[in-house]
Amino acid sequence: MTERFDAIVVGAGQAGPSLAARLAGQGQKVALIERKLLGGTCVNTGCTPTKTMVASAYVAHMARRAADYGVTLSGPVSIDMAAVMGRKDGIVQASRSGLNDWLTGTENLTLIEGHARFVADHTITVGERTLEAPRIFLNVGGRAVIPDYPGIDDIDILTNSSILALAEVPRHLVVVGGGYIGLEFAQMFARFGSKVTVVERGDRLLKREDEDASQTVAEILTAEGIDIRLNADCIAFSRSEDGPVVKVNCTAGAPEITGSHVLVAIGRQPNTDDLGLDKTGIATNDRGYIITNERLETSVEGIWAVGDCNGRGAFTHTAYNDYEIVADNLEGADRSVEMRTDAYALYTDPPLGRAGLTVAEAKKRDHRVLVGQRPMTRVARAKEKGESVGYMKVVVDADSNRIIGGAIFGVGGDEAIHVLLDAIQSGMAYADLKNTMHIHPTVSELIPTILGELQEA
Repeated sequence: MTERFDAIVVGAGQAGPSLAARLAGQGQKVALIERKLLGGTCVNTGCTPTKTMVASAYVAHMARRAADYGVTLSGPVSIDMAAVMGRKDGIVQASRSGLNDWLTGTENLTLIEGHARFVADHTITVGERTLEAPRIFLNVGGRAVIPDYPGIDDIDILTNSSILALAEVPRHLVVVGGGYIGLEFAQMFARFGSKVTVVERGDRLLKREDEDASQTVAEILTAEGIDIRLNADCIAFSRSEDGPVVKVNCTAGAPEITGSHVLVAIGRQPNTDDLGLDKTGIATNDRGYIITNERLETSVEGIWAVGDCNGRGAFTHTAYNDYEIVADNLEGADRSVEMRTDAYALYTDPPLGRAGLTVAEAKKRDHRVLVGQRPMTRVARAKEKGESVGYMKVVVDADSNRIIGGAIFGVGGDEAIHVLLDAIQSGMAYADLKNTMHIHPTVSELIPTILGELQEA
């Protein structure tokens, strides 16, 4: 017998539960389907566990630097990996349990565990059950890309998910991929005590960023003993008695690296290949992402795609904002993903906070660019904390005098960047922020100062 609902939400990541609960609160009969773990990537294999482990790694790093602050420790710093993982697991479980209590206690909401598959545009099966609804919302997330590098099936590789279950500190972790995920794990495990090598096919790390960000992160990681191998063409894998071998064929350095563990972190792909989309009119692009318009509506009326599966942002905050856009529009608003400002952070230590356009992106879009910049060595708060690596940068359109981008790569950068994000989103003229008094001593206080030192880029 077919079960009929007013709405079906597939996936309990960041967008799905809030959307399901909001619709249920309006008196609609809602089904929320999750095939694995409530909370999606963020709670289970993304933000929550990784940032918890980053915090442990930071404590270890600062403990080793204790003497720099006049603090004496009685012995060497050691890592209890079981305790690190136990702390991480406890925080993850608390988040997941809280989410379960909220959803199961929500009136009009039915939580269904299982794998959802379309059999028609508005009909879904979950095991032996068949569900129908005039409105369906897809929040199915993504997973790590496993490349077809030669020999990859001959070794045991780690992904961003499986590395979170390690019971020991790797002797030598080889990270394949010089992007955001790979670099966060590289620094984390180096601070836990692993020898770490980062292998990147490109000529620099963080290719999406301006070159100063690539240079800065390379300097940070190298200073902590991490080896970086760029221009790694023809990556391949094999086994040896000493552990997995990564063939890199770089322009400099040994042609292969023998490690104890290999993390592959070269990108993400959407979980759309096993949804039965071929039974529907839902269109996807050549990478499997569901195609939507600016209101996140798919090619089938009454079906929306939110979160990582739509290719419009691979972050918890973009997924949640997708939910807000869809929910508000259902209530008569006129919101669009085109209205939001891109923003994200790289959670190395120090972090990189980014908002709006890079200098390269701004020039590519034919902006006449003014840039204000200052090294963190000239930021009092950074010096006082003994963490003066990095820089601050603001990007201004010279014709409109509006702030269009910014980067804060340094202590507190992931928080201070919101000053620039809010200015960009509101269309603020740079003079208004330049004339604003900020609190001392902070990182943010230097933003008005930098805006008084703009130069043409």
